[in-house]
Amino acid sequence: MKYSSCAFLLSVLIAATAFAQAPGRAAGAGTGQERVVVDDKTEQVIRGALKYLASKQNSNGSWMASDGERQEVAMTGYVLITFLSCGHLPDEGEHGKTVTAGVNFLLNNVRPDGTFAPIGHYMYGHGVASIALAEVYGQTKDPRVRPKLEQVIRTIIESQNAEGGWRYNPRPNDADISVTVLQVVALRAAKNAGLDIPQVTIDRAVKYVHSCYDRREGGFTYQPGNRRPGYARTAAAIYSLQVCGQYDDPQVAAGADFLFQNRQEREWFTYGNFYAAPALYMIGGDTWEAYYTQIKPMLLGATRQQGEMIYWEPRWDGGRGVGPIYCTSVYTMILAMPYHYLPLYQR
Repeated sequence: MKYSSCAFLLSVLIAATAFAQAPGRAAGAGTGQERVVVDDKTEQVIRGALKYLASKQNSNGSWMASDGERQEVAMTGYVLITFLSCGHLPDEGEHGKTVTAGVNFLLNNVRPDGTFAPIGHYMYGHGVASIALAEVYGQTKDPRVRPKLEQVIRTIIESQNAEGGWRYNPRPNDADISVTVLQVVALRAAKNAGLDIPQVTIDRAVKYVHSCYDRREGGFTYQPGNRRPGYARTAAAIYSLQVCGQYDDPQVAAGADFLFQNRQEREWFTYGNFYAAPALYMIGGDTWEAYYTQIKPMLLGATRQQGEMIYWEPRWDGGRGVGPIYCTSVYTMILAMPYHYLPLYQR
């Protein structure tokens, strides 16, 4: 659930042809990504999942978690990222109105101080929603979006702590890798969209991620020296390093090896793969092909269906998933990554 100075600036440039790729056609030439395509069966599942998500949108344009937690800002961010990763933009195509309503919900909930309306585990939702708005602005240049995006990105920059990371609240007090990754990805997406992101913010974030590396196991911990490395934590870390431009960092390669060695780990499955998929996609080649080849049949074999609509339940998360909206969003995004529609996932 994937931002060094000149290298960072250059890495965000997106080839114009990326948006001209039809679903199922190969892109990413030279990275090995052309070997992974969306086949007909997978495309049918994606279409059914998008219909399911569209049917669950609330009248105010939001989506909610379905496990007793509302989390409208976070869930709306996740779902919008999924529609964007499938090539659906505001007021364009089959789901254009759905996307527009979701974007309007987020814009309407940005407060003057650059925070969103109250949400639990605040910076999680803030990060996801900021990513969604940055991707929308980057692809549409909608003038309504930029001032709100600048506000929420300023909140991220100002709440980075002394170690270079972020924590639950929009204050520079503490940090952990799971919150940090979302803020870093939002900064990368905003940079892609044309906003000015201080290089010192990126450099400090890289330093924090490095501090969570466990040399003995090759993975990353929740905080420096806190807990053993885990799948989700490592996926978040190597995704963070890559979006900061650290594509050739030895810790990225070591972290990818850790993911494959621990791929049967079930802790935070959905959350972990939300980061693992783009992290391994950006590595490309055999690494991406091996990951997609493994996870695709797993996901396709676990779908549920209501007429033309397809969705997933959080069966792999040990009871800690937040319902079908979240799972369906993340799994659809993963299956759709070979479309190459989302600039954020391009090196």
